Amino acid sequence: MHGAALIVVIVVVFFLAFYLLQRYGDLRRQHWMVLSGTLLSWYLCFLIIFILPLDVSTTIYNQCLLDHPVQPTPVTKAYNKSTDSIQKLCEEPWSYIPDGILPVFWRVVYWTSQFLTWLLLPIMQSYARSGAFSRIGKIKEALIENAIYYGTYLLIFIFLLVYVAVHPKWQLSWSDLQTIGITAANTWGLFLLVLLLGYGLVEIPRSYWLSSSHSYLLAKTYFKVAKMATEKSVAEENLADRMEDVAGVLGYINHNHSLRTCVNTILSKCPTMYQEDMERDMERSGQEQNVSLTERSLIVLHKKVISAVQRHSQTRVQWSILLDKAFHLEDVAKSQNCSRRYFSHSFPSERRLGWIQQLICTPTVEWYWECVVRQSFYRILAVVLCVLSAAVVWSECTFFSLNPVLSLFAVFVHMAEKQQNYVCIETVCFGSILFLCVCVYSTVFRIRVFNYYYLVPRHQTDAYSLQFSGMLLCRLTPPLCLNFLGLIHMDPAISHQDRIQTSYISIMGSMRVLSIISDGFYIYYPMLVLLLCLGTFYRLGSRCLNLLGCTQYISDDDLTSDLVDEGRELIRRERRKRVNAEDRESRRWAWRDCNTLHSATGRSRSGYTEIKDDEGSLVADIKKSVLAFTRRDGEMEEQQSPLLENYSSDDISPNRGTSIFDDV
Repeated sequence: MHGAALIVVIVVVFFLAFYLLQRYGDLRRQHWMVLSGTLLSWYLCFLIIFILPLDVSTTIYNQCLLDHPVQPTPVTKAYNKSTDSIQKLCEEPWSYIPDGILPVFWRVVYWTSQFLTWLLLPIMQSYARSGAFSRIGKIKEALIENAIYYGTYLLIFIFLLVYVAVHPKWQLSWSDLQTIGITAANTWGLFLLVLLLGYGLVEIPRSYWLSSSHSYLLAKTYFKVAKMATEKSVAEENLADRMEDVAGVLGYINHNHSLRTCVNTILSKCPTMYQEDMERDMERSGQEQNVSLTERSLIVLHKKVISAVQRHSQTRVQWSILLDKAFHLEDVAKSQNCSRRYFSHSFPSERRLGWIQQLICTPTVEWYWECVVRQSFYRILAVVLCVLSAAVVWSECTFFSLNPVLSLFAVFVHMAEKQQNYVCIETVCFGSILFLCVCVYSTVFRIRVFNYYYLVPRHQTDAYSLQFSGMLLCRLTPPLCLNFLGLIHMDPAISHQDRIQTSYISIMGSMRVLSIISDGFYIYYPMLVLLLCLGTFYRLGSRCLNLLGCTQYISDDDLTSDLVDEGRELIRRERRKRVNAEDRESRRWAWRDCNTLHSATGRSRSGYTEIKDDEGSLVADIKKSVLAFTRRDGEMEEQQSPLLENYSSDDISPNRGTSIFDDV
């Protein structure tokens, strides 16, 4: 059925975007406008990626029909044979989309995404970060904050519009102005796209190659633990300072004050533990506060409280993730030296697996994966990704060559086009776009701009970061798809071929309106990806950030070695804490069972002497076990030494560099 593939893709992509939103965002606490805006932006970007291969195959089929038109002849047997031969030559693809659907679809998707990224999401970002206590106040603050930003763009646009109107050689229509606006947006996106692509093409294959080494992963995790411990302490101190400010304000403003409602709003954003303390110390805090308060000062305090609470929650979750990863890697190192082919976890009670995972991921299967298969699998995957990266770099530097065709992606598509193999065409297109998106989007999801933007799993990403990621994807996806169409020679503005345009290109408009962009920037600027790949390979970005004070994981740096040692010691302490906590929980359950048996024995009748003797012996056994736990408690730190204590620091020393965005 025509259009069935389009409907299936639309449904599947929605669930993919919703899954990512559920992983990073908090569906129950965050505002529905934030969630819907982020979901819509991600959904539209993923739609462009998944449906563009269908547009390519449909365009190739239409080009075949144009190259082999059916000549009008009398209705004869010979004509029927001719028609049959032409139909066999231009076989309709399985995912064929009828004419008129894709242009409307692309127009809705593209302009909706541009409206989100340039207008709605920036205002929603400012609205989410605002500390105002009313909706009108938040909207007013968001508009004022964005007025300066968009005022600059408006002045530039007016200046260019006057220049075009006065210049005698420029005769531009409304469609030409629309194309210029699209070209400007795509040029901005292409500038950022090449930077992220040059990083991802090198870092993703290298990360998989280095991840095949357990010693490297463990050392890098120690490094991250040391850095996260510092961030965690800073976040806790910042939260404590903000809570002191709130406590002072709470004690100064009584229940009849006009600003009491604002203070209650701030108090509701504080953690429950601090709220109870502030209510107990209200009178004392009121005596210490001697300054006059205004609504503006409370708005500033409200904004700081929201940021401090969110930052504290994020660091706490990241700390827990790093601890679990470090414990797991230490368990892997221990299992590698174990004669039994059985993977044992230090804290099995904290593993949260579904019944399907428990059925498949048995201790023996997990041992073979972690100790035997994983290293080879990751290295093979790294080699495959390295080959794909080399193909992308080669094609980016040679896609403008039409005779001979040097772009590898164009070669594969043209070979499949000659054979009318639409499944192969769509597979090559989708695989190529998917790899480009992985290189670019993975950087977007891993990049961290100080404490203002970064995505945290387990529903801990704040509203500002969610919306910022949606803005980035909406600005990067259209130029990424245009760049891919140039790689396969399906963009007439770059290839200068007399071919049918894809529906996506027809919506973008003719780039020939600005020849300096179509014949210059769009062709030569992507070649810069080669230099960026070389810089990423030699970790120039990490070294520069390290010099600026943003500590990065560099193998030949003394500070890195110190942080690795510090992280190892922190993991030892956390392991002892967890072991002691589990022992205390075991003793608590043992005492509970002991008290239960005592009460049951006291209520039993005197005639049942045999049963009482059995119960008494059972109680005695439980008491012995409890005493044994108590005696071991003082020696627990000596017995529970870290699993890798016998390992020398040289065996686990960092040996390679890492991402400039991982630890920023």
